[in-house]
Amino acid sequence: MLNRATRALAGLIAVSAILMVVACSEKPTASAGPSNAKIIQMEVFKQASCGCCGKWVDHIESARFEVKTKNRQNLNAIKEEFGIQPRYQSCHTGVVDGYIFEGHIPASLVQRFLKEKPGDAIGLAVPGMPVGSPGMEMGERFDSYDVLLLKSDGSSEVYAHIDGPGWTDQTSSALPQ
Repeated sequence: MLNRATRALAGLIAVSAILMVVACSEKPTASAGPSNAKIIQMEVFKQASCGCCGKWVDHIESARFEVKTKNRQNLNAIKEEFGIQPRYQSCHTGVVDGYIFEGHIPASLVQRFLKEKPGDAIGLAVPGMPVGSPGMEMGERFDSYDVLLLKSDGSSEVYAHIDGPGWTDQTSSALPQ
């Protein structure tokens, strides 16, 4: 009798274990949140040896961009092709649907720009390489900087002012759908 009860209990434990494995291995259903947002394709032109460019690519990919990196020895031709004046240039150039994203721009601002698509704009730029910008993190150090809206007539205006490491884009909601 004890042998039969032991075997029944062992069978019950085995079935329970199988059910737990199956239940825990099912993929969760997708939520309606940002994880379902459209993935944005971006080409990034940079030099292969540039570490901060690689960190910026990681930053932009973490915001659901799919990046195709194109390493170039000389980026001047790319910047000229897209009309990026020397005063707006940085170490890498991102391109999405013909719009340019020059330098260490926070991903949330790229997303907002692509959602709004401001008229007469060719893209955004963060000239130079400000300390604390995405890809240029240096511990607690941070330099405030402006993200510029570049216009097709060659002019620019401030699109956003980044004043500290805890800055968040209060006007950006979700990824473009």
